[in-house]
Amino acid sequence: MEVADGTMTKTLKPETAEQVLDAIKWAAGEGMPLAVRGQGSKDGFGRAVDIPHCLDLTGLSGIKAYEPSELYMTALAATPVAEIEAALRQNNQQMSFEPPNMGILYGGANGESEGSIGGAIGCNLAGPRRIQAGAARDHFLGFNAVSGRGEVFKSGGTVVKNVTGFDLSKLLAGSFGTLAVMTDVTFKVMPAAEKTRTVLILGADDAGAMVAMAASLGSANEVSAAAHLPEAAAALSGVSYVADAGQAVTAVRVEGPGPSVEHRCRALTALLKEFGEIEELHSENSALLWREIRDVRLFDAIDNQIWRLSVPPAAGANVVASLRSDIGGRVFYDWGGGLIWLSMGTRSDAGHETVRAAVADTGGHATLIRADADVRQRVPVFEPQATVLKDLSARVKQGFDPNGVLNPGRMVEGE
Repeated sequence: MEVADGTMTKTLKPETAEQVLDAIKWAAGEGMPLAVRGQGSKDGFGRAVDIPHCLDLTGLSGIKAYEPSELYMTALAATPVAEIEAALRQNNQQMSFEPPNMGILYGGANGESEGSIGGAIGCNLAGPRRIQAGAARDHFLGFNAVSGRGEVFKSGGTVVKNVTGFDLSKLLAGSFGTLAVMTDVTFKVMPAAEKTRTVLILGADDAGAMVAMAASLGSANEVSAAAHLPEAAAALSGVSYVADAGQAVTAVRVEGPGPSVEHRCRALTALLKEFGEIEELHSENSALLWREIRDVRLFDAIDNQIWRLSVPPAAGANVVASLRSDIGGRVFYDWGGGLIWLSMGTRSDAGHETVRAAVADTGGHATLIRADADVRQRVPVFEPQATVLKDLSARVKQGFDPNGVLNPGRMVEGE
């Protein structure tokens, strides 16, 4: 295991699962917290913590097993998402949950690093297809890992029926490396669509777009994504039909066999024409637009603070109207209006009380996705939990990592 020493820091870089175990046993024995890091594309996601020692997992990279006919892949945790996607394209397959490239939001290597598969699952990230295909945890079949106790354990397998008893895969997905270090992960893959097209509605206001997207998603047309871009967001798209529209654009995506896609596009055009002028994007432009939405590329200020709001789709327009009157900012909507991306000027408190008040009555929640480290140390990054859930989370953390070795404070202050 490679060990790099700095003036006050130590970086442990294991190359095998056994070396990960050795590193965590050392840290637990010394009471030495570790910052768990994969490709580093999500270093700015979560609370800012000052942990002097780093467990660098980039040595655990590579595809261990890929069975296209069985629709699963097993990869070492730090395998780049780009490498996995390249292997899947050779067999016309994909990860249906569309893991986003967070490196663009955080400016890492100009967004060139799309992060690792372990990071995508560990943060439970999913793109526009989530409304149809589910989140990362819904495609997560199994893993091998080392707990903060320095114990090796595993869960699941290569098919869904192997997941019996306690489904630890669901627990680790979204735990941000605070419970255990996954050394490899197994996940479902699916056939890629033969054709992709996007029906565009031009000029709908936010409220009208919510109704249009609900109508699309409630129809029999198997919509795989629906998003609404107000005029300012649409103008930043690299797709000329969208950027040059000069007005808001609502996008509805359909995927599948060519004849089916053409039929569903015609049906959606008839269904949605009352909401505005209709245009249609074919495969290449569709792919670009949905990457922009997936990777949150439709904001112009690279230093603004960014929030991700999860609300009932029917409440999205009202939530945004409230925020615009109170703190301003720019937005666009994904997941049929249920996901709101908010970009706002820098504030010392990130406007967190105002933002959370705006979503509270809807039963939604808000996550501070991007802000300077000092802000993320003062402000709750994740939605504060009720006392019962907070106590339960603390007991789970205690069970997996009693000495607070793994990413302490990344999700909860004072961990």
